[in-house]
Amino acid sequence: METLCDLVARDRRSERPALRIPGVSRAYSYHDVCTTAWKAGNALRYLGVGRGRRVELDDDPFVAPVVTFFGALLLGAETSFVPGEGEARAVVVRRSREAEFDDLPPGRKLVVYGGPPSSPTVAHWERDVWSENPSFPPVAVAPTDPALVTDGRAYAHADLLAAARRVVDRFGLDADGDVAVRAPLRRPGTVAAGLVAPLLAGGTIVFPDPDAGGERVCDLGVGTDCPDAAEIAPDAVELD
Repeated sequence: METLCDLVARDRRSERPALRIPGVSRAYSYHDVCTTAWKAGNALRYLGVGRGRRVELDDDPFVAPVVTFFGALLLGAETSFVPGEGEARAVVVRRSREAEFDDLPPGRKLVVYGGPPSSPTVAHWERDVWSENPSFPPVAVAPTDPALVTDGRAYAHADLLAAARRVVDRFGLDADGDVAVRAPLRRPGTVAAGLVAPLLAGGTIVFPDPDAGGERVCDLGVGTDCPDAAEIAPDAVELD
């Protein structure tokens, strides 16, 4: 794999679980994640997202930010999990945060998920994404293109993939591995170890319920105080 786009390529579609969120009635398969990432990319394209543009995502352990992260990357855009940090073309947040971003300047578009928006000028993630065509015209994306921006620093596709490979090798992750994400997505180490590494290995991303404790042991926990077999702090993920 050369870019993060390869993680949601057509040949990766299968019924194996890719994302599990306790409390949500269903797991999301690789087929679900890949197809929804393509749909999210098409919806973002309609909003004017493309190469050189940024998409800011809610730092929220839920399916919408994850698949929209990959949908933006498929367009050659850069992403951030800190909404309001920069001059993003699209800002994607949970419905409960709509009022925080109701004064975006012209040229920037607010998208909410988890329910319909209260304003007709705000895009509705579920409606727009699910209605999109599940095919995606290819966009040329290079390993050196910026994929994630945080604290004013950009991390390229190759940076995050290399860091994820080190995590996979260090912890022996494979297609049967589950990785529990208990650290904020705004930290690049969380993205590399918690999102990219399990998909790279063919395993499963798990967003545990913080109030339910460890309902099962995962192969790796990303964050501190993880009741898992092994854990790694985001700051310990080598990104250089």
